[in-house]
Amino acid sequence: MSDALVAAVRDAVAQGELDVAVPEDVTVFSVGAGVFESPVALRLGVDPQVIARRVGGAVSGRGFVRVEVAVEALVDGVLREPGFGVARVPGGGWSEWPRTFANPGFSVRYAYARACWVGRWARDVGVSRGVFRGGAPEELGLVTALGDVPGRAAQAERERDAGPLVLCLERVAGAYHDVHERCPALPRGDEKPGAVHAGRVSLAEAARIALGNGLNMIGETPRERI
Repeated sequence: MSDALVAAVRDAVAQGELDVAVPEDVTVFSVGAGVFESPVALRLGVDPQVIARRVGGAVSGRGFVRVEVAVEALVDGVLREPGFGVARVPGGGWSEWPRTFANPGFSVRYAYARACWVGRWARDVGVSRGVFRGGAPEELGLVTALGDVPGRAAQAERERDAGPLVLCLERVAGAYHDVHERCPALPRGDEKPGAVHAGRVSLAEAARIALGNGLNMIGETPRERI
Protein backbone atom coordinates (compact mmCIF):
# COMPACT_ATOMS: atom_id res chain seq x y z
CA MET A 1 0.00 0.00 0.00
CA SER A 2 2.88 2.35 0.75
CA ASP A 3 4.29 1.71 -2.73
CA ALA A 4 0.93 2.48 -4.33
CA LEU A 5 0.64 5.77 -2.47
CA VAL A 6 4.20 6.78 -3.34
CA ALA A 7 3.45 5.99 -6.98
CA ALA A 8 0.31 8.13 -6.80
CA VAL A 9 2.31 11.08 -5.46
CA ARG A 10 4.99 10.56 -8.12
CA ASP A 11 2.39 10.53 -10.91
CA ALA A 12 0.67 13.63 -9.56
CA VAL A 13 4.01 15.46 -9.45
CA ALA A 14 4.92 14.32 -12.96
CA GLN A 15 1.59 15.60 -14.27
CA GLY A 16 1.86 18.91 -12.48
CA GLU A 17 -0.95 18.37 -9.99
CA LEU A 18 1.40 18.45 -7.02
CA ASP A 19 4.64 20.31 -6.40
CA VAL A 20 6.35 18.37 -3.60
CA ALA A 21 9.33 16.10 -3.07
CA VAL A 22 8.25 12.50 -3.67
CA PRO A 23 8.77 10.48 -0.46
CA GLU A 24 10.57 7.14 -0.50
CA ASP A 25 7.81 5.59 1.59
CA VAL A 26 4.74 6.68 3.51
CA THR A 27 3.13 5.67 6.77
CA VAL A 28 0.15 3.35 6.41
CA PHE A 29 -2.11 2.02 9.17
CA SER A 30 -4.44 -0.95 9.05
CA VAL A 31 -7.68 0.27 10.60
CA GLY A 32 -9.91 -2.66 9.69
CA ALA A 33 -10.02 -5.86 7.67
CA GLY A 34 -8.66 -4.67 4.34
CA VAL A 35 -9.03 -1.00 5.31
CA PHE A 36 -5.92 1.20 5.27
CA GLU A 37 -5.35 4.86 6.08
CA SER A 38 -2.34 7.08 5.51
CA PRO A 39 -1.54 10.64 6.65
CA VAL A 40 0.56 11.11 3.50
CA ALA A 41 -1.38 14.15 2.27
CA LEU A 42 -1.26 15.87 5.65
CA ARG A 43 2.47 15.32 5.92
CA LEU A 44 3.06 16.65 2.42
CA GLY A 45 0.64 19.54 2.94
CA VAL A 46 -1.43 18.72 -0.15
CA ASP A 47 -5.07 18.05 -1.02
CA PRO A 48 -5.72 14.40 -0.06
CA GLN A 49 -8.29 14.06 -2.85
CA VAL A 50 -5.48 14.31 -5.43
CA ILE A 51 -3.84 11.19 -4.02
CA ALA A 52 -7.03 9.35 -3.08
CA ARG A 53 -8.52 9.37 -6.56
CA ARG A 54 -5.30 8.00 -8.04
CA VAL A 55 -5.47 4.91 -5.82
CA GLY A 56 -9.23 4.42 -6.01
CA GLY A 57 -9.60 5.54 -2.41
CA ALA A 58 -11.38 8.17 -0.37
CA VAL A 59 -10.57 10.76 2.27
CA SER A 60 -11.41 10.10 5.92
CA GLY A 61 -12.82 12.71 8.24
CA ARG A 62 -9.36 13.45 9.61
CA GLY A 63 -7.86 14.02 6.18
CA PHE A 64 -6.20 10.65 5.79
CA VAL A 65 -6.20 8.84 2.46
CA ARG A 66 -8.31 5.72 2.91
CA VAL A 67 -8.06 2.64 0.69
CA GLU A 68 -10.15 -0.50 1.01
CA VAL A 69 -9.05 -3.92 -0.25
CA ALA A 70 -11.19 -7.06 -0.28
CA VAL A 71 -10.16 -9.44 2.49
CA GLU A 72 -9.57 -12.27 0.04
CA ALA A 73 -7.27 -10.02 -1.99
CA LEU A 74 -5.30 -9.09 1.12
CA VAL A 75 -4.81 -12.71 2.17
CA ASP A 76 -3.93 -13.70 -1.39
CA GLY A 77 -1.43 -10.84 -1.52
CA VAL A 78 0.38 -12.19 1.53
CA LEU A 79 0.49 -15.67 0.00
CA ARG A 80 1.94 -14.33 -3.24
CA GLU A 81 4.65 -12.34 -1.50
CA PRO A 82 7.08 -14.51 0.50
CA GLY A 83 8.86 -11.33 1.62
CA PHE A 84 5.64 -9.82 2.98
CA GLY A 85 6.43 -6.88 5.26
CA VAL A 86 10.17 -7.46 5.32
CA ALA A 87 12.23 -4.44 6.40
CA ARG A 88 15.57 -3.83 8.09
CA VAL A 89 14.53 -3.94 11.70
CA PRO A 90 16.86 -3.85 14.73
CA GLY A 91 16.99 -6.96 16.88
CA GLY A 92 14.42 -7.38 19.60
CA GLY A 93 12.11 -9.91 21.14
CA TRP A 94 11.05 -11.58 24.33
CA SER A 95 12.02 -14.33 26.73
CA GLU A 96 10.65 -17.75 25.80
CA TRP A 97 9.83 -18.60 29.39
CA PRO A 98 7.39 -19.15 30.97
CA ARG A 99 5.64 -21.09 28.25
CA THR A 100 2.19 -19.67 28.92
CA PHE A 101 -0.07 -17.50 26.81
CA ALA A 102 0.52 -14.67 29.25
CA ASN A 103 4.07 -14.49 27.92
CA PRO A 104 3.99 -12.73 24.51
CA GLY A 105 7.21 -14.47 23.51
CA PHE A 106 5.60 -17.87 23.85
CA SER A 107 2.37 -16.65 22.27
CA VAL A 108 4.10 -15.44 19.11
CA ARG A 109 6.35 -18.49 18.72
CA TYR A 110 3.49 -20.90 19.41
CA ALA A 111 1.21 -19.11 16.93
CA TYR A 112 3.85 -19.65 14.25
CA ALA A 113 4.14 -23.33 15.20
CA ARG A 114 0.35 -23.73 15.14
CA ALA A 115 0.10 -22.17 11.69
CA CYS A 116 2.82 -24.55 10.49
CA TRP A 117 0.86 -27.46 11.91
CA VAL A 118 -2.18 -26.47 9.85
CA GLY A 119 -0.04 -26.49 6.72
CA ARG A 120 1.32 -29.96 7.50
CA TRP A 121 -2.15 -31.32 8.24
CA ALA A 122 -3.52 -29.89 5.01
CA ARG A 123 -0.77 -31.55 2.98
CA ASP A 124 -1.25 -34.88 4.79
CA VAL A 125 -4.97 -35.07 4.06
CA GLY A 126 -4.81 -33.50 0.61
CA VAL A 127 -6.60 -30.22 1.35
CA SER A 128 -5.34 -27.50 -0.96
CA ARG A 129 -5.37 -23.83 -0.10
CA GLY A 130 -8.49 -22.06 -1.31
CA VAL A 131 -9.85 -18.55 -1.56
CA PHE A 132 -10.39 -17.07 1.87
CA ARG A 133 -13.89 -15.63 2.13
CA GLY A 134 -14.34 -15.81 5.87
CA GLY A 135 -16.28 -13.19 7.74
CA ALA A 136 -16.23 -14.34 11.36
CA PRO A 137 -15.14 -11.58 13.75
CA GLU A 138 -12.05 -13.59 14.73
CA GLU A 139 -11.04 -14.01 11.10
CA LEU A 140 -11.51 -10.35 10.29
CA GLY A 141 -9.51 -9.44 13.37
CA LEU A 142 -6.62 -11.54 12.07
CA VAL A 143 -6.86 -9.97 8.60
CA THR A 144 -6.70 -6.52 10.23
CA ALA A 145 -3.60 -7.49 12.20
CA LEU A 146 -1.92 -9.00 9.14
CA GLY A 147 -2.52 -5.83 7.17
CA ASP A 148 -0.65 -3.82 9.78
CA VAL A 149 2.60 -5.81 9.53
CA PRO A 150 4.27 -3.95 6.62
CA GLY A 151 3.51 -0.55 8.12
CA ARG A 152 4.81 -1.48 11.56
CA ALA A 153 7.92 -3.10 10.10
CA ALA A 154 8.60 0.08 8.12
CA GLN A 155 8.03 2.14 11.26
CA ALA A 156 10.47 -0.06 13.18
CA GLU A 157 13.07 0.41 10.47
CA ARG A 158 12.47 4.16 10.29
CA GLU A 159 12.66 4.63 14.08
CA ARG A 160 15.47 2.09 14.51
CA ASP A 161 13.42 0.40 17.19
CA ALA A 162 11.94 -3.10 16.95
CA GLY A 163 9.14 -2.11 19.35
CA PRO A 164 6.39 -1.29 16.80
CA LEU A 165 6.93 -4.57 14.97
CA VAL A 166 7.18 -6.59 18.18
CA LEU A 167 3.82 -5.25 19.39
CA CYS A 168 2.30 -5.92 15.96
CA LEU A 169 3.50 -9.53 16.03
CA GLU A 170 1.89 -9.94 19.43
CA ARG A 171 -1.42 -8.74 17.97
CA VAL A 172 -1.11 -11.09 15.00
CA ALA A 173 -0.36 -14.00 17.32
CA GLY A 174 -3.29 -13.25 19.62
CA ALA A 175 -5.64 -12.95 16.65
CA TYR A 176 -4.33 -16.18 15.15
CA HIS A 177 -4.85 -18.12 18.38
CA ASP A 178 -8.49 -16.92 18.40
CA VAL A 179 -8.95 -18.09 14.80
CA HIS A 180 -7.20 -21.41 15.38
CA GLU A 181 -9.44 -22.24 18.32
CA ARG A 182 -12.78 -20.80 17.15
CA CYS A 183 -12.59 -21.00 13.35
CA PRO A 184 -10.59 -24.20 12.84
CA ALA A 185 -9.21 -25.30 9.51
CA LEU A 186 -9.46 -28.89 10.73
CA PRO A 187 -12.94 -30.38 10.22
CA ARG A 188 -14.58 -31.59 13.40
CA GLY A 189 -16.12 -35.00 13.90
CA ASP A 190 -17.68 -36.34 10.71
CA GLU A 191 -17.44 -32.97 8.99
CA LYS A 192 -16.03 -33.16 5.48
CA PRO A 193 -13.32 -30.70 4.36
CA GLY A 194 -14.86 -28.00 2.21
CA ALA A 195 -14.27 -24.54 0.79
CA VAL A 196 -14.41 -22.93 4.21
CA HIS A 197 -11.59 -25.15 5.45
CA ALA A 198 -9.51 -24.51 2.33
CA GLY A 199 -9.92 -20.78 2.89
CA ARG A 200 -8.86 -21.11 6.50
CA VAL A 201 -5.79 -23.06 5.42
CA SER A 202 -4.88 -20.05 3.29
CA LEU A 203 -5.44 -17.72 6.23
CA ALA A 204 -3.20 -19.89 8.42
CA GLU A 205 -0.50 -19.82 5.75
CA ALA A 206 -0.74 -16.03 5.59
CA ALA A 207 -0.27 -15.90 9.35
CA ARG A 208 2.69 -18.27 9.09
CA ILE A 209 4.37 -16.04 6.51
CA ALA A 210 3.79 -12.86 8.49
CA LEU A 211 4.91 -14.31 11.81
CA GLY A 212 7.88 -16.09 10.28
CA ASN A 213 9.07 -12.95 8.52
CA GLY A 214 8.53 -10.95 11.68
CA LEU A 215 10.58 -13.33 13.80
CA ASN A 216 13.34 -13.30 11.20
CA MET A 217 13.36 -9.51 11.19
CA ILE A 218 13.93 -9.28 14.92
CA GLY A 219 16.72 -11.85 14.77
CA GLU A 220 15.04 -15.20 15.45
CA THR A 221 14.88 -18.38 13.42
CA PRO A 222 11.22 -19.48 13.55
CA ARG A 223 10.58 -23.01 14.77
CA GLU A 224 7.83 -25.23 13.38
CA ARG A 225 7.57 -27.17 16.63
CA ILE A 226 7.76 -26.01 20.23
